[in-house]
Amino acid sequence: MENKNFNISFLVDQTPNEVFKAITNVRGWWSEAAEGDSENLNDEFTYIHGDIHYSKHRVVEVFLNKKVVWLTLDSRLSFVEKQDEWNGTKVIFEITEQDGKTKLEVTHVGLVPEFQCFEGCSKGWTHYLENSLIPLIVTGTGNPDRKENM
Repeated sequence: MENKNFNISFLVDQTPNEVFKAITNVRGWWSEAAEGDSENLNDEFTYIHGDIHYSKHRVVEVFLNKKVVWLTLDSRLSFVEKQDEWNGTKVIFEITEQDGKTKLEVTHVGLVPEFQCFEGCSKGWTHYLENSLIPLIVTGTGNPDRKENM
């Protein structure tokens, strides 16, 4: 069966530990204005991007240097009719070693083409992952939404 969930993967030279630390630092790559904690099991945090996107997440799985899973508890996407499309979806970050490098695979389970936000949300994820999380992993500096812009 074909995987229709949003999915993207990257290979980096950094260690699984460096990748894991970056993923759990949502203020370092997603938004400086994120509220709450995102490092440990059952931590909860919110992400807000102006009046366009609000989501609340709980860390539901943590396997040190291997996997982090967020459950979306609540969401409001102002640019679609069904504004809570993300509710109940999961964002899975899987870290493995491949050919002497570290592979990061990100899957947003439940973010599927049938969702009105699929195209826009996929572009958003790709932007934050490619232009912020990966630089955070590789250089130590991400490009999250800035507090002053929220």
